[in-house]
Amino acid sequence: MNSNYINRIIEGNCMDLMKHLDKDTIDLTVTSPPYDDLRNYTGYVFPFEQIAQELFRITKPGGVVVWVVADATINASETGTSFRQALYFKEIGFNLHDTMIFRKRNPIPQIYRKRYNNEFEYMFVFSKGIVKTHNPILVDCMHAGLTLIGTTYKNYSKNEQVREKMANPVKDKKIRGNIWEYVVGKKQEDQEAKGHPAPFPCELVRDHILSWTNEGDVVLDPMCGSGTTPKVACELGRQYIGIDISPEYCKMARMRVNIIEGQPRLALGY
Repeated sequence: MNSNYINRIIEGNCMDLMKHLDKDTIDLTVTSPPYDDLRNYTGYVFPFEQIAQELFRITKPGGVVVWVVADATINASETGTSFRQALYFKEIGFNLHDTMIFRKRNPIPQIYRKRYNNEFEYMFVFSKGIVKTHNPILVDCMHAGLTLIGTTYKNYSKNEQVREKMANPVKDKKIRGNIWEYVVGKKQEDQEAKGHPAPFPCELVRDHILSWTNEGDVVLDPMCGSGTTPKVACELGRQYIGIDISPEYCKMARMRVNIIEGQPRLALGY
């Protein structure tokens, strides 16, 4: 690993800069590309295929890439770019580990176009081989402690899907589902990024970093924008690399990380 990149926000083209990272060195990437011109990224080019290939090269075996993306609607049809990108990641060697949903609790109302208001983006979770680290986020069970007749869970790991009795009484906790809901742009920690056209919530990044890494692991965002991924990685005791081509966004990202570096590190459990 090039030590000049660790715990830094680096201004430049991510395609050029990622080439200086050694193979199999990144534990987790959390990023969101400027998709389908929905995000005005001041005219910069987005070479998706080359970026995906570099991400595969630098991701450790067992490492994860979280790709947050959505589709524009053009000529009365969604573009399907998100699905094409997901399939391309598979073509170059990634596993499509999970297709997750980022649901916005406060979506922006849209002009009526004979379709329902869009409230979500995809969070494709790709892995380089079998996932090495998973610290599952647990939530309360609705019927915790109750004794139910025939309490069963479906086993999806077998060729024949059957229901097997696994828990009675109902457990207190269960693994969280793959639809994650967040308020966008309202929390104080997200207000720091209001100069960026489309930052994702710190809480979203925090949940992914806690899920797929351990302390000391290396977290990358090759299009880090306002710096949410580096900021949260630093907060959680991970090493970070942030790259962005915009001088303005790099300045914003450094400011946000500097605030965290000047504070006692946040201690969070899984």
